[in-house]
Amino acid sequence: MSENILSEIESKKIRWVNLLLTDIVGQLHLVTISSKLVNNESLREGFGKLDGSSVPGFKEIFESDLVLKIAPDTFKVDPFFEGTGDAFSLIYDMFGKNRLGRDPRFVAEKSGDQLKAEGYTPFVAAELEFHIFDEVKVWVSGTSSGYIVRSKSAGFEKKKDYSLPPKGGYYVPPPIDDSIEIRKEISEILEDAFKVRVEAHHHEVGAAGQGEINFEMSGPEKLGDSVQIVKYVSRMVAVRRGKIVTFMPKPIQGDNGSGMHIHVSLWKGNKNAFYEESDNYAMLSQEARYFIGGLLYHGRALSAIVSPTVNSYKRLLPGYEAPIFLAWSRGNRSAAVRIPSYYKNSERTKRIEYRPPDPSANPYLAVSAVLMAGLDGIKRKIDSGDPVDENIYHMPEEKVKALGISKLPSSLDEALKELESDFSFLLPVFTQDLIEKYIEVKREELRKLNSKISPAEFYYYLNI
Repeated sequence: MSENILSEIESKKIRWVNLLLTDIVGQLHLVTISSKLVNNESLREGFGKLDGSSVPGFKEIFESDLVLKIAPDTFKVDPFFEGTGDAFSLIYDMFGKNRLGRDPRFVAEKSGDQLKAEGYTPFVAAELEFHIFDEVKVWVSGTSSGYIVRSKSAGFEKKKDYSLPPKGGYYVPPPIDDSIEIRKEISEILEDAFKVRVEAHHHEVGAAGQGEINFEMSGPEKLGDSVQIVKYVSRMVAVRRGKIVTFMPKPIQGDNGSGMHIHVSLWKGNKNAFYEESDNYAMLSQEARYFIGGLLYHGRALSAIVSPTVNSYKRLLPGYEAPIFLAWSRGNRSAAVRIPSYYKNSERTKRIEYRPPDPSANPYLAVSAVLMAGLDGIKRKIDSGDPVDENIYHMPEEKVKALGISKLPSSLDEALKELESDFSFLLPVFTQDLIEKYIEVKREELRKLNSKISPAEFYYYLNI
């Protein structure tokens, strides 16, 4: 590994190296070091350049010295800044001897190892949705607050040229799709510079420049890396074109929000453990059904990790193709768990899709939590129940209850309470210390947001 990095630094005339890391809520950070510091010894011992007390959720001020080591096979030449390389980091505690238990990337790495110890090789992918806006203005003060979103492609106020109505953007072609060139540039940079293999991109349902990018299945930590790189590249491309990209779950009221559906398949050698040709319903094995059982059983607790913001629960509402019911089915987008059913008798493509996650989630923690919930289902043989092959959004409440279908939490506070009472399934790869710190950070975030007075409150309560 060290020879390859040193050779590339020399041949590509790299002067600076960005060491990338992710905090526990999912924000990307970087420390830029001189390439002169990169040698065989420093690649082995790491770089003592991180103040862990300044990274949300990492360390207290009295124990803040952390060491960064370049993660194998992650060094790439940055396409936006001349003479600069990027590499993801392995984070070590003081003196560089032990991995940091609160490092989300380490959690994802351990989740892959845990599955392998049980005889499985996990392959995971994500559908990453986002909005491309022309302009966003936000202000919050003691006497004034609000936001303005401008999007030429959305005809929310009045239809103009090729503008779209709410929910009218799915698969539209250009010139109606005026963001196709941006998605194309993002996808090509991802492939050419960062070796993230993009399978498809398209305009999503949302009228205001909502898009989706799909990339190939990989291991858990590689998926987390890919999500972080997609966000980085998308923002850089948008800024260069005078636009702004957001991965907020629900930036536009009255239109579809953005999800980050996670797809999973588990393999034993060259056999897909989720595939069973003799199953007439969905060619699904019993192991896959137990995996689904784990997702449904722990789904309410998972929400705190896969739908981790106040804004997340404005996405999880009926009528916007976002799941609110803990049920499963083949090809049913009203259920939390969907079995993609494009092909019959296809072992290669057999997988499980978990639909509640959104892009505000820490991708490393989200995929790890999904894998651990499913693995717990397999180990405990949790029954998935019968599939639900109808639109659950239109199902009478009495029938929902009769079928024993649970709902996802309706708020972050509710989700955090669920996680506090159901987290043992995570402990094979999450430390209890990390879970407690995560809840603490999220509760502080919730407290700050709940203390803010919104414009909607003035609208509804001014004359009360």
